[in-house]
Amino acid sequence: MANYQEIVHLNVGGTRFATSWHTLTWVPDTFFTALLSGRIPTVRDETGAIFIDRDPNLFGLILNFLRTRDIDLTTVNIRALRHECDYFGITPLSRRLALCDEMNHSACGDVLFYGYLPPPLNPPIPGNGNNRNTTNCSRKNSTASNTDVATNRSHSRNSSLDLRTVGRIPSQDQLSRCGRGHSRAASLGNTESHKVNTWADSMKVQIIKAHHNWIAVAYSHFVTGYRLTDSCGWYVVFQSPVQDSVIERIALNAKTGGSATSSGSNTSGTDVMLGIASGSHVRLWAFSTHTEPVRRTLVGTFNLGVRVEHLLFVGPQLVALSGAGSRSKAGVWHTSTQHWQTQDVAHLTTHDTAGSFLLLGTATGAINYIDMQKFPLRMKDNDLLVTQLYKDPNQEPITAISVYLTPKTNLCGNWIEIAYGTRYGSVRVIVQHPETVGHGPQLFQTFTVHQSPVTKVSLSENYLVSVCSEYNHVRSWRVTRFRGMISTQPGTTPKAAFKVLALEAPTAQPHNDCGPYGEQDEEQIFIQKVVPDTDTLYVRLASNGKRVCTIRSVDGSAVSCFTVAECEGALRPRRLLLCGHRSGAAQLWDLTAPTDRAARPAPPAPNNASGEGEESPVGEGGPSPDELVRLLSACDLDAAPAPLPHSPSRPLQP
Repeated sequence: MANYQEIVHLNVGGTRFATSWHTLTWVPDTFFTALLSGRIPTVRDETGAIFIDRDPNLFGLILNFLRTRDIDLTTVNIRALRHECDYFGITPLSRRLALCDEMNHSACGDVLFYGYLPPPLNPPIPGNGNNRNTTNCSRKNSTASNTDVATNRSHSRNSSLDLRTVGRIPSQDQLSRCGRGHSRAASLGNTESHKVNTWADSMKVQIIKAHHNWIAVAYSHFVTGYRLTDSCGWYVVFQSPVQDSVIERIALNAKTGGSATSSGSNTSGTDVMLGIASGSHVRLWAFSTHTEPVRRTLVGTFNLGVRVEHLLFVGPQLVALSGAGSRSKAGVWHTSTQHWQTQDVAHLTTHDTAGSFLLLGTATGAINYIDMQKFPLRMKDNDLLVTQLYKDPNQEPITAISVYLTPKTNLCGNWIEIAYGTRYGSVRVIVQHPETVGHGPQLFQTFTVHQSPVTKVSLSENYLVSVCSEYNHVRSWRVTRFRGMISTQPGTTPKAAFKVLALEAPTAQPHNDCGPYGEQDEEQIFIQKVVPDTDTLYVRLASNGKRVCTIRSVDGSAVSCFTVAECEGALRPRRLLLCGHRSGAAQLWDLTAPTDRAARPAPPAPNNASGEGEESPVGEGGPSPDELVRLLSACDLDAAPAPLPHSPSRPLQP
């Protein structure tokens, strides 16, 4: 077609277009120049028009740009249009759309972005002799390395990708977008792919925890500790010794009291305790950060006897739990006695803490508790004082538990409220008030709305929230209180029902817990991570599912783990979302203000004079259909975990 004015007839996805040869070819080196020059074979319909199997609506926008060299983006999906421009090779328009897209996403983050903790430049590898036996670590050196990394990343938004390719080994994200358990590198079966997987796993943030103004970032074989001050921000304070085994659980406790260790060493001035679990073994480290260099002391190495599934501090006491059926165990290290004790707790399924109490739910329907304040009294006979508090009336296995201490608990220790869920989908609330002392907690209310096992339950000042295993289906109720005590007048009323869909691998779920997060006297939130490899998280209110905000990684790296913590700065406490990434970096987001805004009641509609008995409809919650399709396009659904089966038939009540 040598005539520039020759008419070209096109059939794009069933819609016919007519334009000139010149209009289609004024941009050089495009799909159309190759098509009309014969370099691409053509397919014609029954009328002789050239058939192109693409979206006709988006093609119409591109054709108008080729005609007028202008475009109206008022109601256009920029991402989808940019994809079509890349397909057709329309470089001028593609560059404009890329700039429009970049205007909404900055390497410096949005107003919620709070901080960036860069990955270590030279991550220690076990077996390299990385000073595993040293007891001192320099805060100055750590801070200097942190500054060096910050300088390296300042020139480019993709600098974290550069850090991941040290040694010419590509990152796991570059090899696969479908989760590490199903990556293409895993199927290569050669030495280079093994190096890639080993190096990428060692750089990925495995776990992230926070306590007060401290953060612990755990990699495969070591943990880095950061501290927040208003004058210096976040800075590196300590790094744990390199562990031979892969770290599976960590626990962090700041501002613990000092005493003598079992070896006679003085830990006076210790302000950070770090517990690390690998398999059945637990190592406890004490860090004294008031000295230079930072003093590091190994308090002890303990063996639970079975794999540690939960590691936490209850006050200054370190607790390790394992729910291995009949071999379930609990281990406690007490800071004042420097003694480690273990005890069998048969059929342990769930736990929660309240003050100095550790409550344990079991598969036999019993709720037991350990009072840490009474721990030293019974050490001689190795008894942890595991006491049964309550027995489910139907002996249903308890799968979730939440304790709420009322404002009067400080005045009277017998004032306590407990919500728990069962394997058969029941949600029950039990209460113990001063007038019921001597009789144990009394059953207050039962809900049987779930058809699958309850995996989460939270009882707060204003709401009761439960989650079942059917794609994290959530039910919430508004709680009525009278003088701080849960009341039956007008009683607990249903609030909302929604899902927090998360297609996460079971092995990664403990470090990608959707929640709910937050103090019990504040509005709690869910964190929704839809697919395993994604840079996007959705923050939602736990009471009604309303979306608080959307979080996107500032460097495009996938989120590998996350948690929410109340970090106490000198000026004011902040609710921070802490995200660990496959790049080895950690990113922090301040959720305080958006959560407060989202929790405010909406003003009544002008046409609703009374406004009684009506609530404003909940806005968008989780990902929209378009957002969900885009997220799922980067995930292998065949490899994604299937939802847990429905609960077995509910047993007959006696």
